Amino acid sequence: MPIRLATTVADLRAQGARLLGSRKGASQGLVPTMGALHEGHAALARTAVEQNDVVVATIFVNPLQFGDAVDLDRYPRTLEADLELLEAQGVDLVFAPAVEEVYPGGEPLVRVTSGKLGEKWEGASRPGHFDGALTVVAKLLHYGLPAAGLPDGTGLPAYRAYFGQKDAQQLALVRRMAADLSFPVEIVGVPTVRSAEGLALSSRNRFLSVAERDAALVLSRALRLLEARAAAREPLDLDSAVAMVQSQPLVELDYFDVVDPLTLEPLAENCRETPFGGEALALIAARVGPVRLIDNAPLGS
Repeated sequence: MPIRLATTVADLRAQGARLLGSRKGASQGLVPTMGALHEGHAALARTAVEQNDVVVATIFVNPLQFGDAVDLDRYPRTLEADLELLEAQGVDLVFAPAVEEVYPGGEPLVRVTSGKLGEKWEGASRPGHFDGALTVVAKLLHYGLPAAGLPDGTGLPAYRAYFGQKDAQQLALVRRMAADLSFPVEIVGVPTVRSAEGLALSSRNRFLSVAERDAALVLSRALRLLEARAAAREPLDLDSAVAMVQSQPLVELDYFDVVDPLTLEPLAENCRETPFGGEALALIAARVGPVRLIDNAPLGS
C-alpha cells in the first residue's frame, strides 16, 4: 500500500483510526523526526514496523529547538526523499504539519520543562533546547495516540514511540517525561547507526567537508577506546581519551565525560585509576568546522 500523508491533526487521527480499525491486540508505533532522513532514521522506522501493526512517522522541523534563526533556516527540508525512505521501510502514514498546525497561536506560553536533567551537557550548551524538544514530543505523542478500539471500549492498541540512542540525553528525558507525566506509551531506544568508518549518522553530517569528516572520526575512536577499557574491567583513564580528541586540530571539544545512564551525573570515580565496573554512559560533544556533533557509548554490562 502506498504511504499516506497527513498535514493536519484531524486528518492524522482519521487516517490512523482507519488503518488500525477495530483489531483486538493491535499496536501502533510512532517515529518522530525532523526530516532530512538517513539510514539512522530508516533503522528507527524498520524497528517500529517489525514491532507494530501500524506505524506513523512525523516530519516536523521544530522551531522551539533552535536557539539560532540561521541554524533553523539552514536545516535541510527534503520531504519527497524522506517519504520515499519511509515508504521503503514499510511506514504506513506520515504526519508533516506546518508550524501553524502545531503552534496555532504562535510560540506556546506554557511548555514542558526538562528540569535539572535538561540543564546539563547538551542543555548547558544549548539553553532551552530540551524544553522545546520535550514540548513538541509531548504534542506529537498526543497526536499519535491510537484512538481505535473495540466497540465495547476494550482492546485499545499498544502504543510505542521510537527514538535513537545517538541522542542519549534526549532519550533519557523523553523516558523521564513519559514516566513522570503518565503518558500511555512505551519509549523504545534504537541503537546508533554509524558509517563504515564509525561516524554516528546525523542530518548535519552533510555540512562537513572531506577533511572535517575525517577529523570527526576521532569522536568515535575515543568512545571505542573507553568501551574496550570498560569491557576489560580496566581504569577508563578518561584524561587520555580527552587528550586524543584534543590532539585533532579541526575538532573543538565541548564536553567528554562518563555518566550514570539514568541521572546523567558524572561517575568520576570510574574514570581514572579505579578498575571499571557496573554500567555507565560516555557522552561527547564537539564542534567540527561549522557543525556541532554529539555521540555516546554505553559502557559495561
